Amino acid sequence: MERLAVQPGLLESLTGIASRGWLNEGQMPSDAATAAAEIALERAGIDRARVGILINTSVCRDYLEPSTACIVHGNLGMPSTCMNIDVGNACLGFLNGMDLVASMIENGSIDYGLIVDGEDSRPPISATIGRLLDPNIDQKEFRANFATLTLGSGGAAMLLCRSELHPDAARFVGGVTLAATEHNRLCIGYPDRMFTDTKKLLFAGLELAQQTFELAKRELGWGETELDEYCLHQVSKVHTDSLCSLLGLPVEKVLAIFPEYGNVGPASIIIALSKSIEAGRIKKGDRVGLLGIGSGLNCSMAELVW
Repeated sequence: MERLAVQPGLLESLTGIASRGWLNEGQMPSDAATAAAEIALERAGIDRARVGILINTSVCRDYLEPSTACIVHGNLGMPSTCMNIDVGNACLGFLNGMDLVASMIENGSIDYGLIVDGEDSRPPISATIGRLLDPNIDQKEFRANFATLTLGSGGAAMLLCRSELHPDAARFVGGVTLAATEHNRLCIGYPDRMFTDTKKLLFAGLELAQQTFELAKRELGWGETELDEYCLHQVSKVHTDSLCSLLGLPVEKVLAIFPEYGNVGPASIIIALSKSIEAGRIKKGDRVGLLGIGSGLNCSMAELVW
């Protein structure tokens, strides 16, 4: 930072991110996903032998193979009858996993499905800092690596079930998705780094989000005031503020988690949902919107009725 004349506090001043979490040394993404899943199963009071599928949706993986879902499945002691798969779609993986589980419940294949996610930003941030210490790194390359430094760690899990089994539980209404894959090179991630064209990604993502929000209005009956809370995939203050402004989302209906957690990838939306519930922001009968944009580009928006 001294060599490139970068002022201390740049990350927070540009992104609003004051801190990020790391998993403990030696922990793996599957450990975060397992811990979250144990909490979800305990709170639901469901015998795990009744779960028909476990879907891991994390960007971070323990290994190329076996699947991280397989490892979480074994950690949890899930029954042999419980299918386990990884579903990857950048920061939209969790919402896609919810859609897949809901479809299997609808067609009668399963009664319960578990979606999990575990992200660990320690390896890419550590590797990026190591690269940036190279005396040959210039400001242009520093900016290209900057997005990596916003990544956070965490775990999330959600249990979905057939509605008649738990009629008082929150209800997953469904969602809508649109793609703009002509922008599939604006954000490219590797195990040890992430390169982003920040400005183009922001503009293209907002354009796709606006189109998806219009679709949600038609398909889900959304508007600027119909929903009681919005849980967003949060990248930074600029991204979150721009999305709220463009879509007309009241800022008081959005709990900002990026200052404390950074960008936690697919887990971000569900962590925001969990923190909103813990803060008493969501009450029985509330309509809750889940909104995310993922590299590629893809955009998904879904609704829960609490």
